[in-house]
Amino acid sequence: QVQLIESGGGWVQAGGSLSLSCAASGRTITNYALAWLRQAPGKERVLVAKITQRGISTSYADSVKGRFTISRDNAKNTVYLQMNNLKPEDTAVYYCAAGRSFSAAVYDYWGQGTQVTVSS
Repeated sequence: QVQLIESGGGWVQAGGSLSLSCAASGRTITNYALAWLRQAPGKERVLVAKITQRGISTSYADSVKGRFTISRDNAKNTVYLQMNNLKPEDTAVYYCAAGRSFSAAVYDYWGQGTQVTVSS
């Protein structure tokens, strides 16, 4: 079992930055691709960014390209999401997730989520 715990959410004005972290415990996440997803009120959960097991490749939703950066530190069992130039439409609950496959949208483990609110 892998437990994922997000932190770093909060409130920020448009144009500001936030950094999210997701720490894993229970077992190493080295063998898992990691992802950040978000769910805005009344909307479906969508993929924001994902990263391969060794951190060599990443992929981003078009809406966040150039503004968000996903990274991971396997030694610390942690994945990060640096969010810059935030917009009100980035407001959502952000979840980290771990899955065996980078390409497949199937995740075995989920965090509890952290709220990000961007005011205009």
